[in-house]
Amino acid sequence: MTKKPSPTIDLLRAEIASKYDSLSPRLKQVATYVLDNPNDIALETLSVIAGRCSVQPSTIVRFAKAFGYSGASEMQRLFRDEILTSAPSPSYSERVRQFRKRSNEVDWLSPYNVMHDFAESNIIALEHLRDVVRKEDLEKSIELMHKAHTVYLAGVRRAFPVAAYLAYSLSHVEKRAFLLDGVAGMTSEQSWMLGPEDVVIAVSFNPYASDTVAVAERAAANGAPLIAISDSQLSPVAKNASVCFEIKDAEVRQFRSLTASMCIAQTLVISYAYKYGSENQDDPAG
Repeated sequence: MTKKPSPTIDLLRAEIASKYDSLSPRLKQVATYVLDNPNDIALETLSVIAGRCSVQPSTIVRFAKAFGYSGASEMQRLFRDEILTSAPSPSYSERVRQFRKRSNEVDWLSPYNVMHDFAESNIIALEHLRDVVRKEDLEKSIELMHKAHTVYLAGVRRAFPVAAYLAYSLSHVEKRAFLLDGVAGMTSEQSWMLGPEDVVIAVSFNPYASDTVAVAERAAANGAPLIAISDSQLSPVAKNASVCFEIKDAEVRQFRSLTASMCIAQTLVISYAYKYGSENQDDPAG
């Protein structure tokens, strides 16, 4: 029986994420590029896309056929139709390329230029966040948090400030929250009680922290809904997520920001407080 291709980009993205582990290494390269660069898939030629994926054009055709399309052109048409129904804008990757080209033309070590580059890069990240986050995902996350007995927060290393802010601010809106800080290497012991009546918010970016991945896997094993804040739908913390917020935080000369991630965290807390919080709660932004 001939496989029917996904009729929408959202369904295709979900199918790519669910089948990613079973793809060959070359097809995984294409899958990652397709998810991260939808505008390029819509607008660029097959040879350009292949070059940016570091594969042969025939590999992209093979990828499209693996997901039920007659060829690359039919898959590209799906992305092109999406652009035609929305306001056209440069892709996140293209905006980053343009930004890096400009930043390389100035004296970056000037403190003023350092500030300027971080500010502009964060603006790009926030514009991308505004474009890709869906209303339905925000509303679903708020409902999951509301129904949960306890919100468990997982995030270490660079992601720790986001998880810590969520734990701090949720406590100020009278929502039971527990930060899995892994003190003394006890992440497993801290998370063993989470169950179906709870929700886990896992924050992790490439390279993904093994402790956070383990918490996400425990959430799936114990039947707890998972909200992922990560940089890709292919992230190991996103694999079993009920909701995944795909964040492209700013990066300047290999120094990465958390502006977009913190924006999502504040959105979740303040939206929860507005809808379900007590009138006697403290200011969650304090």
